[in-house]
Amino acid sequence: MIEDLKEIAHNLPKEPGVYKFFNHEKKIIYIGKAKSLKNRVSSYFNNQAGLNRKTKRLVSEIEAIEFTVVNSEYDALLLENNLIKNHQPKYNILLKDDKTYPYICVTNDRFPKVFSTRKIENKRDQYFGPYASVKSMNIILSLIRKLYTVRTCNYDLSKENIEKNKFKVCLEYHIKNCKGPCEGLQSVENYNADIEQIIGILKGNLSPVKKHFSDKMNDAVNALAFEEAEIFKKKLEIISQFQNKSLVASPKIIALEVYTIKSNEKNAYVNYMYISNGCIVQTETVQIKKKLDESDEEILSYAILDFRQKFNSAAPKIISNIPLEDKIQGTEITIPKIGDLKKLIDLSLKNLFYFIKEKESSALNLQNQKNRNHTLIQLKADLNLKDLPRHIECFDNSNFQGTNPVAAMVCFKDGKPAKKEYRHYHIKTVIGPDDFSSMYEVVFRRYKRVIEENLSLPNLIVIDGGKGQLSSACKALEELGVYGKLSVIGIAKRLEEIYFPNDKHPLHINKKSRSLVLLQKVRNEAHRFGITFHRKIRSKKSIRSELDSIPGIGSSTKEKLLSEFKSVNNIKAASTEELEEIIGKAKTNLILGYFEKEKKKTD
Repeated sequence: MIEDLKEIAHNLPKEPGVYKFFNHEKKIIYIGKAKSLKNRVSSYFNNQAGLNRKTKRLVSEIEAIEFTVVNSEYDALLLENNLIKNHQPKYNILLKDDKTYPYICVTNDRFPKVFSTRKIENKRDQYFGPYASVKSMNIILSLIRKLYTVRTCNYDLSKENIEKNKFKVCLEYHIKNCKGPCEGLQSVENYNADIEQIIGILKGNLSPVKKHFSDKMNDAVNALAFEEAEIFKKKLEIISQFQNKSLVASPKIIALEVYTIKSNEKNAYVNYMYISNGCIVQTETVQIKKKLDESDEEILSYAILDFRQKFNSAAPKIISNIPLEDKIQGTEITIPKIGDLKKLIDLSLKNLFYFIKEKESSALNLQNQKNRNHTLIQLKADLNLKDLPRHIECFDNSNFQGTNPVAAMVCFKDGKPAKKEYRHYHIKTVIGPDDFSSMYEVVFRRYKRVIEENLSLPNLIVIDGGKGQLSSACKALEELGVYGKLSVIGIAKRLEEIYFPNDKHPLHINKKSRSLVLLQKVRNEAHRFGITFHRKIRSKKSIRSELDSIPGIGSSTKEKLLSEFKSVNNIKAASTEELEEIIGKAKTNLILGYFEKEKKKTD
């Protein structure tokens, strides 16, 4: 079969054109363009060792070849682009998306309306766009509404209907958003003069609009109509503010398209910006999935055609960060190295890098979420749980030689720490180092509040400890009437044994299992959270007791010292001058004298 295809390729003309590859089902699987049909198509069959894996797979599926000769390389590019969109072959990159972009419509009425729409319903009206960003479109509409009074009603404002007084002015007239053409209070000529300026704004040309309002302001000043002049002055300020926000390059740049591309093994990313009178009026970034390891130059050529068709653009100049494989007829294409144009390339690349970073971050988050879901599914199976443990809460007690007993509860949702749900507990009802009673207290307190506040119960409760701690927790849950409505386990630290209520023998999960790693992570987080809290309490009590032991030093002095030096050790290390500056000479002598006595006791 390959020999037959080689023969067909050998007999193709050496002219520019488009070729189509078909599979055994007579379905188009690839469409390509070529400067020389013979040379390009033959390359698929003459040097198969040099082809990449994806292209080899394509060649293995080819059963038939068709071609079309055209007059130029640009014609080949256009024909290829249209055929790909119509047939969407398996091995071609596909740029067409299903987004419906909004337009701004100026109707072809006697008194035209201006509004946004996603449908082009007739050819009589004028449509501007499409706008890749709804926010950008709304900013322009807002500008128009601040500058002009355009009607929003659906009345048929024919000359006859107005003369017959068929309509009455609405609220828009009374709040000065409309001049009342429905009652003949505004002439067609005056209204359409505003519409002409609106169309100028939509085309990106603000200079005539600024001149119009400037002339109006000067005429009003000359006529001593200062209130009217103030209105025109405010409109000029609105235009200037809009220009300041929009201007990114020299206003001398009338119409320019900016394209940048970056790619990796799987995807290419292209940013597009349209510059009109120094302002960005269109911008979009797309991700294009590679099919046959296409070059950046080839992908960018496809993307440029697609963007120009999508946004009805025909700018006479294009700038890019790489040379193009195909020339665009009637368009100058350059790669700027310095100046304003280079700054536009840098801006486009900046947007491109942000887009890529966001995509990669989203992909990573999605993969992490999949991994967490797999872990939760495995944990459900390993522990034979009724429900997927999307909500896990873990308890740990902490004390030091029976002093300052505290407890901690950490919460994991969908396999991730939900730190806003973490809780610390001071043990209130237990005296001395009694882990069992302490566990009973904190579990009871936690779920009593959950029930009272109608919060959601966890799918799994993890108790850091063995049978004793687990039994205490179960007793608390029984008294609250929720035992059996959720799963509860204990995890012993020494051998990582999993204990179930009323089960004599612990469960041992494979040490390399994802589910055990998650349980360890939950348990270790509870331990860390509890230990940190316990140390903080001990530290505070230590500082308080040592400073409280100094005669003549009150709470105000202690606060000043701790605020400045943060700890007792820092106070001890401070110089006499530093202490005197904060609390005075007398109290400094008291503190230094106390520390000196304590030091002699320990020597």
